Amino acid sequence: MTPRILKNVRIVDPSTLMDETGDILIDGGRIIACGAQLSGAEIPADCEIEDCTGLIAVPGLVDACVHIGEPGAEHRETIASASRAAAKGGVTSMIMMPDTDPVIDDVALVDFVQRLARDEAIVRVHPAAALTKGLNGEDMTEFGLLLDAGAVMLSNGRHTVDNPAVMRRVMTYARDFGAVVAVATQDRRLGGSGVMNEGLFASWLGLPGIPREAEIIPLERDLRLAALTGARYHAMSISVPESSDVIRAAKARGVDVTAGISINHLTLNETDIGEYRTFFRLSPPLRTEDDRRAMVSALTDGTIDIIVSAHDPQDVDTKRLPFADAENGAIGLETLLAAALRLYHSGDVPLMRLIDALSTRPARILGLDAGTLAIGARADIALIDPEHPWVLSKEDIVSRSKNSAFEDARFTGKVLQTLVAGVTVYRS
Repeated sequence: MTPRILKNVRIVDPSTLMDETGDILIDGGRIIACGAQLSGAEIPADCEIEDCTGLIAVPGLVDACVHIGEPGAEHRETIASASRAAAKGGVTSMIMMPDTDPVIDDVALVDFVQRLARDEAIVRVHPAAALTKGLNGEDMTEFGLLLDAGAVMLSNGRHTVDNPAVMRRVMTYARDFGAVVAVATQDRRLGGSGVMNEGLFASWLGLPGIPREAEIIPLERDLRLAALTGARYHAMSISVPESSDVIRAAKARGVDVTAGISINHLTLNETDIGEYRTFFRLSPPLRTEDDRRAMVSALTDGTIDIIVSAHDPQDVDTKRLPFADAENGAIGLETLLAAALRLYHSGDVPLMRLIDALSTRPARILGLDAGTLAIGARADIALIDPEHPWVLSKEDIVSRSKNSAFEDARFTGKVLQTLVAGVTVYRS
């Protein structure tokens, strides 16, 4: 590849705490130099020069919660289409959840995902392996073999492991392999037939609600088991202040715990459901505005470690239904960064912390070679115009499914170019 230099760009890199205007020199797919001071001797004679004045360069985003239809539901999303959507959103690495059909619960499926990603994806795709066979919540998978095959974490996807004895056993074995156990904390029985946040607004709409305790109780149980076993525990997507409180307390006790939150729960609230808009039917459900603001504060102070898109493509057959009958989920890869920049423009979250939560920290939690612009690192970079106004229209969505919670939303800030190993995989 021809060496290239991104000139006059604002560099924001949480891994090195760099926030300065300078240049980034890329050669051989890696970052050779980065910062305000680059001497002429370091620049190859045949270097391509790209003026990036007014743009911000950040480490490519690492999305730790992406649901993909392939294998089994390619009409909703394939690995190839998800990778194009990711590139458009500045995501250069994504973790693929195991709740496919068949479930990613054996070595052959891990290998299948990796081979397909190598052949068809334009960003890095890392499979997560199932905690239990068929996501049944009872029979453990072969952790060692799955991790050796390339799985980067263990998860039951959308499903919570209900049996505490199984969860204790899972955590004990995962600890011995140093693996991250990533869990969606939603008690299905307590949630019952609920379809949105329990409260006054649900009553007005005449819809059954899901109490916040459906999230808090399994989370508190898991944190006690994590303390008991010494496992590396990750709460994939929390949504209420009480959850952040118990995460904060567990960290103070020395429990090896991290937490994520979807961008939906940081930028939307239950009133966005409006007149039964099913694209806002999510799991966990959208909460109140007071809850949303409390979660933004928990992100800012580091109690919540990372932000995820919770990308979950659903087609018209599962979304064009009455609200109570529709499936949970919304796509989010393409709007992850743009929606997050709302928190920066509002002054709620500093840009450095925002990029840390979107890129550096998820890479660090999962041990990925990503999330940094340090010298020698792979040149996975997102170039952003932070002041670019745009509106997300259905026609512009790259994902095979169009169930975006941000359809027709106005944004300020857009990814103009995404690089993977120094190669441009998306340009606006």
